[in-house]
Amino acid sequence: MDSSAIKVGQLGISYIVDGSASASIGLFELTVPPGSNVPPPHSHSNNEECVYVLDGTLRYTVGGDTRDLSPGQSISTPKGVVHAFSNPFTVTARALIVQSPDIGAQYFKDVAGVVNAGGTPDKAALLSVMSRYGLVPAVPK
Repeated sequence: MDSSAIKVGQLGISYIVDGSASASIGLFELTVPPGSNVPPPHSHSNNEECVYVLDGTLRYTVGGDTRDLSPGQSISTPKGVVHAFSNPFTVTARALIVQSPDIGAQYFKDVAGVVNAGGTPDKAALLSVMSRYGLVPAVPK
C-alpha cells in the first residue's frame, strides 16, 4: 500500500484524482486485506460509483446482486442504491473506485479520525460523518 494512503482501520485509500473541490469525477485505489472490517451497507445520496478490481477478489453487493469480482471485472452502483463490499478470501484485494461526483479524500480522513481513535468506533460519530457527506446507512432487514 502506498505510504500516502489514508488508513481506515485495515483499509487503504490512495487518491489519484480528488474531484470533490470541483464536484467532478474522482478516482482512488482501495486496498482491502482479507477479513477487514468494512463499512456497513449504505447508499450515496449524491454519488454514483464504479468499482474495477485490480488484484485479488472483492465480494461486492449492489441492491440484491452479490458478485465475487476478480481482476478485470467491474460493477457500478447508481446513486441511491444500497451497496456493500467485503474480502472473505485469503489474498488482499485492490480495486480502482470511480465516483461521480467525487465524495473526496476528506471524507475518508474524517472517517479515519473516528475509526482509528482506538477501541470500538463511536457509532454516532461515524453516522454523523457519513450523513455530512450524503451516505445513508441501510436499514437492517
